[in-house]
Amino acid sequence: MDLSEFFTLDEMTVSQTAVRRGLDNNPDAEALQSLKFLCSWCLDQVRGRLERPVNVSSGFRSRLVNQSVGGAAKSQHLVGEAADFRVAGYTPRQAFELIRKLEGLDFDQLILEYGRWIHISYTVRRPNRREVWDFDGKTKKILDNRGPINEAVGSVHWRKRFPAV
Repeated sequence: MDLSEFFTLDEMTVSQTAVRRGLDNNPDAEALQSLKFLCSWCLDQVRGRLERPVNVSSGFRSRLVNQSVGGAAKSQHLVGEAADFRVAGYTPRQAFELIRKLEGLDFDQLILEYGRWIHISYTVRRPNRREVWDFDGKTKKILDNRGPINEAVGSVHWRKRFPAV
């Protein structure tokens, strides 16, 4: 099932941990809708604008899968709002720096994790925070906290943009 121009449900739910442990990793209808937004508004933009494949290592995670991999209890992966990935042809840091400079890219969080992969999240439950940070496993270094892209993405316009939420 296609979620967006460049991403499928299979690649956003694949989990070696789920397969090895026989865990269900299928999103409910709400998480599926969130995955569509994440792919369309973030991952497709990264793929299209950098003109390189985006290789997702972790998208949606069921509660049991998330616990098994040591994910945060309130991880956005649990609700289909986050993905961890690498961009072909770039080191994670190179891709991270290019992505954080993309004009008009809306996201909730953009994180370089352990210098090894990029985490991006997108939500329709509230305006996106546009936080940019580097996490080395011990220290969270905030690089930018831009807030919504512009005033129009604030609460009134945001509700018009996503009326079904």
